[in-house]
Amino acid sequence: MAARESTAAWTALFEQIPPPLVVVTDGGTGIRAALANVWPDTHIQRCIFHLQLNVTRELTRNPRTRAGKALRQIALGLTRVHTIEDAITWRLTLEAWWQKYSHLTRERTLYFNGQWGYTHDRLRKAWAVLHRATEAGHIFTNLAHGNPRATSRLEGLNSQIRHLLRNHRGMPISHRRRAVEWFLLLQEVPINQAHKHAHRPEPERPQSPAEPLGPALYDTALSSEEGLWIRTGWAGRG
Repeated sequence: MAARESTAAWTALFEQIPPPLVVVTDGGTGIRAALANVWPDTHIQRCIFHLQLNVTRELTRNPRTRAGKALRQIALGLTRVHTIEDAITWRLTLEAWWQKYSHLTRERTLYFNGQWGYTHDRLRKAWAVLHRATEAGHIFTNLAHGNPRATSRLEGLNSQIRHLLRNHRGMPISHRRRAVEWFLLLQEVPINQAHKHAHRPEPERPQSPAEPLGPALYDTALSSEEGLWIRTGWAGRG
């Protein structure tokens, strides 16, 4: 369990698992650093769906410029890459886009606050998403190793977990963890056998030392000897 997808959280998980041949990832910053530190020899496959989603987030579904429209179509074209020849053609198409529109990614504008910024900043970011993944060799790993190229199989499971926690968001953290553990367990074994796998002995509670009998030598209670009893009614009046 982790509060967020940090490098430390991913590292703690990876250290418990033998290094696999390939990891399919959405490309978050936390997981990238953890992979480099813990599994440096593992090949990486960037999730094609998340790549396309990242590009669309920058360009929107309906880019207004020709360069944006062309780049988004290139990103969507990743779905149609199934062979080495398709991958070569896709990379040549991306390179042709750079040769034609790269000047737009370098244009700068002086804004009203007196600072310079990139005129087509979102176009530049969308290009960077595809360029970095391509140069790192993380897009077409599936063609060499036959691994899945998207994390879509997990999205259905993750969405059910989010739905579970959303419907029971009033539970304390410890109960939420237990609910997720039971949900995942029921994906692996039939419900009539779940109790055998989920049994955990209750932790022993530390026994408190026996209290000595008789009045305490030092205490915080009221004492009649000190005149500290609470008086009510006509006490003290003749």
